[in-house]
Amino acid sequence: MARWLLVAGMIAGLALAGCKKTPEPPATETMADMTGAIGAGGQETQSIVDSILAMPNHKTFSAALAASGVAAKLAGNGPFTVFAPTDAAFAQVPVATRDAWMRPESKAVLAGVLDYHIVPGRLTATDLAARIEAGGGKTTLTTAGGQDISLSMSGNKILLTAAGGNRAVVSTADLDRKNGVIHVVDAVLLPRM
Repeated sequence: MARWLLVAGMIAGLALAGCKKTPEPPATETMADMTGAIGAGGQETQSIVDSILAMPNHKTFSAALAASGVAAKLAGNGPFTVFAPTDAAFAQVPVATRDAWMRPESKAVLAGVLDYHIVPGRLTATDLAARIEAGGGKTTLTTAGGQDISLSMSGNKILLTAAGGNRAVVSTADLDRKNGVIHVVDAVLLPRM
């Protein structure tokens, strides 16, 4: 019974979070906040997970990566494309839902939410825009969790529409890392549960 109430509460929280249809203006983060260690010859030396852990506006995402076990995946060879929600993006998710995600018994649920922010392969903003154009204004990517996410353009920004119905805008693109690329987004993307 308690497990059912936990799952029901999480679904209700996700539904409320999914009500936000129009993205908010992104939180400001400077390129200096997001740059990683560059080695000789301009080669990026930091992994995606090391970079995210060092980003000042991604503390909640960092904690979630560690709690879910997904951090180990993003430390691997990849390549990966990661849509990284800011702390402000996580603040849009109801507190009860965020707290439930971080409980040890919800590790698989949290990993599912985070895997929905990861796409296998290295896709720059130029690559994404080209796919959107080739698709007549829309494209679909399959995430590491096996669910699809839709991409389109909103002016000159890339707009992601989650299976859960909510949307996020890429506020900072193309943070190149040794095992992939990070795109900062302004909302937590919600997969189908």
